[in-house]
Amino acid sequence: MKIYAFNGKSNLCGEEIRSLREKKRLSQEQLAAKMQVEGVQINQKAVSRIETGDRVVPDYEVLTFARVLGVEVGRLLREQKSE
Repeated sequence: MKIYAFNGKSNLCGEEIRSLREKKRLSQEQLAAKMQVEGVQINQKAVSRIETGDRVVPDYEVLTFARVLGVEVGRLLREQKSE
């Protein structure tokens, strides 16, 4: 059971984080390492859980993901359209 859920997910940004990570040809491990350099203690498993929507993403992590991926925070928080 998820503590927090919106449309079955624990976050809005996971799918966009995955898309941006793949466009930059980063592995989950590499993205986690970049986050660690910025002071956020996160590992590959946490990145995976974020991307699948199984983990809540605190605001400070959203800010850091945006900085590391080179995008505005708003891009990570857009609601994904289901097809």
